[in-house]
Amino acid sequence: MQPVPRIPVSIIIPNYNYARFLKRSIDSALEQDYADVEVIVVDDASQDNSTTIIESYRDEILACPRAQNGGHAAAFNTGFAASSGKIVLFLDADDYLYPTAVSTIVDIWDAATAQVQSRLHIVDERLRVKDVFPPPELPFDSGDVMPKLLHKGRYQTTVTSGLAFDRATLEAIMPIPEPEFRQGADGYLATLAPLYGHVQSIDECVGAYRIHGANHSVFGEKLAERARWRVRHDFQRMQALSEQAAGIGLTIVPSDAVRHDPVHLEERLASLCADKGRHPVADDSRLALGTAGAVASLEMTVSLRRRAILAAWFLSVGMLPRKMAMSVLSWKLDASSRPAFLARMSKTIRHAMG
Repeated sequence: MQPVPRIPVSIIIPNYNYARFLKRSIDSALEQDYADVEVIVVDDASQDNSTTIIESYRDEILACPRAQNGGHAAAFNTGFAASSGKIVLFLDADDYLYPTAVSTIVDIWDAATAQVQSRLHIVDERLRVKDVFPPPELPFDSGDVMPKLLHKGRYQTTVTSGLAFDRATLEAIMPIPEPEFRQGADGYLATLAPLYGHVQSIDECVGAYRIHGANHSVFGEKLAERARWRVRHDFQRMQALSEQAAGIGLTIVPSDAVRHDPVHLEERLASLCADKGRHPVADDSRLALGTAGAVASLEMTVSLRRRAILAAWFLSVGMLPRKMAMSVLSWKLDASSRPAFLARMSKTIRHAMG
């Protein structure tokens, strides 16, 4: 019997000023227990000593330096153009993979797969595991996720370093529009990839998603800024999905799909509450968003208790006086703002709702 040929895999590492994390990320890609892996590092015109670290690997990696900083999408496009793998992973330079990540992904890959998504351990700057993303109590969506995507503009997926894509799928949806997705290029890919095949999900953690003071996931007092960005990003994702679907003759994406998405409505409420003057949707009201969020929460595929608590949260933020609503909102979106008793309660509720 002839041996089954290995599927070639590319790991693309986009980097910008993450020299302090970069070696760990590159090493994790090179240390995979799967033989047919190419590692491509795209340096997006870093101003730290990233270049020195990249050059130290010599011919172990393919280095793709960019002359000018272009952001997330530009780095993804540069790396993909240089790659050859049938399966392509994008690994953020501040994250890292476990040695079995690629072999685990390849094991579940089949001809219908457009994307594989995996959970990641959340770690701090000292690599201590703090949590899992997405949380285990939130079930991944798998198979044909287009019905959910068309209904609410989102399905349960993960971030860059937990995603792997079929090359033919990427060839159909790339290059990523660079001005629109200077940040959040993974959101573009995960939104459009399901047009071309199934999503397969892995519940075990295949790597680590590092939270630190410099990455886009940390917000604290920047709550309003982050919320505005996410609201606009959702609109851009849906516009890209609509255009791509129309281009291949598929169903038109409903213009109000995001009104059924609790994640989007949560960020929209945060933007409106925190800085109404700079909120991107002029005719929004807290009451309307809170009500829509409560309805959308009750449609989620999680426990009834979790749905009920989230619906109550939306109604509270939508109806309470603004100052009180802001406290309730920040307690949910920014764990560091919670009083100690509420932090303990939140952990208890989370475990009870799992």
